Amino acid sequence: MINNVRGSEDSISMDQKPDERTQSQSHRCQLLDLPWEDVLVTHVFCYLPLRHLVSLQCVSKSFRSLIQVYLANCRKFDPTETGPHIPKEAFCSMLRHNQVLHHLCVTNCSDWITDKELLPVIGQNQHLLHVDMRGCVHLSRHALVAVSLSCPRLQHLSLAHCEWVDSLALRSLADHCSDLRSLDVTACRQLKDEAMCYVAGKCPALRSLSVAVNANITDTAVEEVAKKCRDLERLDLTGCLRVRNEAIRTLAEYCPKLQSLKVNHCHNVTESSLGVLRRRNVEIDVEPPLQRALVLLQDVVGFAPFINLQI
Repeated sequence: MINNVRGSEDSISMDQKPDERTQSQSHRCQLLDLPWEDVLVTHVFCYLPLRHLVSLQCVSKSFRSLIQVYLANCRKFDPTETGPHIPKEAFCSMLRHNQVLHHLCVTNCSDWITDKELLPVIGQNQHLLHVDMRGCVHLSRHALVAVSLSCPRLQHLSLAHCEWVDSLALRSLADHCSDLRSLDVTACRQLKDEAMCYVAGKCPALRSLSVAVNANITDTAVEEVAKKCRDLERLDLTGCLRVRNEAIRTLAEYCPKLQSLKVNHCHNVTESSLGVLRRRNVEIDVEPPLQRALVLLQDVVGFAPFINLQI
């Protein structure tokens, strides 16, 4: 039955005149004939890597126009998906018309991006929820102020190794982005206890915080964060040399949801305070003293010795 149908279709096709067959082929639906915004942008291109979409612009003028429509409507922009580096001109062109971004990552642009390129993008995207500016050393405090004023719904912000971040800019962030859930100010060495205490008071919904590699941070800031941010789940204090056991005990008392604590190179934090958190199964990046001693001994003698811990 199926073969008969196929045969009849073939015979009809053979009976058609050449002009009719050409006209029939010209009416076949092609990819670009599908609705761009309702189908291609929403249900097809969202599954393709950004580097492939950028390459499609070279196919034809129609494809270039289609990709521009996609870029104007995409909610997430992460240049790391295009390769190790993205040219300045490409970045500006790709985001020129976008006003609906929710997620913006510019870490792959850290070698060249300045306020001149970033501020227009921030200013026209007031729905941003996640901004990642790690390692962007050529930006200034004006970039953080722009994020604060333009993105009141911001929830996640990474400023790691941005030494231009100062207390006034961070206070502006806290004043305007009270829904902040995670903040990474690793190696932002201008920040001191006062700034972090202000953030804790204004952003009680914080669940993840990193103030690592900052010798200015003391027990005062850690204790204020613990008391004001009761839902805190992750805290990174790596290299905070002035943090002591008292702050860790306060953290254990006020933050029952704590899941991860990093205190490597915090030489004033000992097992007397960490033990309480270990018993709650909090993940800690330093091993207990006995375990560290066993590992060291194993490295020295080449085997794991038997030790009776009940002695």
